[in-house]
Amino acid sequence: MSTIYLTHQGSKVTKQRGQFSFKGPAQLALEVPIREINRILVFGNIHLTTPVIATCLQTEIPVVFLSQAGKYKGHLWSATCEDLKAEMAQFAHWDNAVFQRTIARTIVRGKLENSRQLLLRLNRKRKLPKVAEAIAGITADRDDLDSVDELDQLRGYEGIAAARYFPALGQLITVDEFRFSQRSRRPPRDATNAMLSFGYTLLHNNVLSLILAEGVNPYLGNLHRSDRKETHLAFDLIEEFRSPVVDTLMMTVVNRGVIKPDDFSPSASNGGIYLSDGARRRFIQEFEKRLSSETAHPMVKAPVSYRRAIQLQVQRYKRCLLDGMAYEPFVRAV
Repeated sequence: MSTIYLTHQGSKVTKQRGQFSFKGPAQLALEVPIREINRILVFGNIHLTTPVIATCLQTEIPVVFLSQAGKYKGHLWSATCEDLKAEMAQFAHWDNAVFQRTIARTIVRGKLENSRQLLLRLNRKRKLPKVAEAIAGITADRDDLDSVDELDQLRGYEGIAAARYFPALGQLITVDEFRFSQRSRRPPRDATNAMLSFGYTLLHNNVLSLILAEGVNPYLGNLHRSDRKETHLAFDLIEEFRSPVVDTLMMTVVNRGVIKPDDFSPSASNGGIYLSDGARRRFIQEFEKRLSSETAHPMVKAPVSYRRAIQLQVQRYKRCLLDGMAYEPFVRAV
């Protein structure tokens, strides 16, 4: 089953004899059987015909719409696929402060542990003192979480750990042009932040499609909550996978020279730095390889892909809602 990323501006998607046909300007059409498509991500100015949209709704293929740079715009999904019992359970827990705090603490603990493990692995040979100091700080932050009783405090610990983590990660990059000292987004101010932002966008929308496939309401989160109608549950469940998927991928494409310093260009509209079209396609290919690579998950005996691990975490959360089972974070095996 395939994830289709549509990035060529001006492309058109049509339906023909049980297949979707993808054709860009001055390109030969690519035809893919509908039964082999799991999800479609649409970047920018791309036209989906009415039969394509109707087929996606009928066959439960989620379609996520993004700007050309990767900013989430919205998604297409049939309402008949929602699991009413799961959604009712979500609303029943909406004002349950203990439930929210418990889930949020678990998510933050998983995120901090995976961040810590990535720094440990990368610093095993380098032994940089400032990285070791960041690891010690994140370890202390993780251990303090059990004493935190407020959501805002949990978010504060997440922010403190991030302030330790990203400068340390930047020191571990071996290519001078990609070294960075802090996280910047909306817009990203350097090449490395551009890759991280784009990678997190890809991860978020893959998580979102798996949430939709389980019939869970993606807007009802715990760690992430606001009055705006945003996909807060996807923002929650992405956290455990940022380091093992996107941050690891960023280090790989930089160190192997898959993405080079001249693969970026500034935006005249907001002053940000973004991947060029060709580099964006290469990054997507490497992202798919990373999602398809295997990892361990305690719910199954055999190794699974990272995409399957995300699906298992969504199912864990759903069982937590419906059956009261404890939600456990995904932690990458050492």
